[in-house]
Amino acid sequence: MLGLGVDRLRADMNRLLALLFHQGVLDEQFLQLQQLQDETSPNFVSEVVNIYFHESEKLLRNLRGLLMDKEFSDYKKMGIHLNQFMGSSSSIGAKRVRNVCVAFRANSEENNRPGCVRALELLEHEYCYLKNKLHEYFQIEQQRALAAGVRYPMQN
Repeated sequence: MLGLGVDRLRADMNRLLALLFHQGVLDEQFLQLQQLQDETSPNFVSEVVNIYFHESEKLLRNLRGLLMDKEFSDYKKMGIHLNQFMGSSSSIGAKRVRNVCVAFRANSEENNRPGCVRALELLEHEYCYLKNKLHEYFQIEQQRALAAGVRYPMQN
C-alpha cells in the first residue's frame, strides 16, 4: 500500500513537470539541474531554486524601484539587473521568465519607459507563476520522500 502512495506522488510530480515543460515555463536546464541531485545532496534542486527565488525578489524590487522613480533615467542600471535575472533564470531552466527579461531588456535599451513598465508587470506575473508551481512541485517531492522513507515492520 505504501508503494502506491509513493508511485502516485511520483506520477503527480511528473505530470506537473510535463505541464510546465508543455507551457514553456521550464526548459531542459531544469532537468540538468535535477541530474546534479543525489543521495549526498537530496535537496540540491530545491536549495538552488530557493536561492534563485531570494535573489529574484531583490532584483524585482530593484527594477520596480528604478521604474517608480519619477526622475528615472538609468536604463543602463536596469539592464544590469535584467542581465542578472536572465542569467539566473537560464541557470535553473526558467524559460518564460528569461524570455520576458529579454523583451524587458529590449525596451530598456530603447529607453522605452511604458514598455518597461508593461514588461515588469509581465515579469512579475511569470515569476509568481513559476514560484507557485515550483513550490507545489517541491511540496509533492517532499511528501514522496517522506512516504518512501517510512518503513513499517511486517506484521505476522
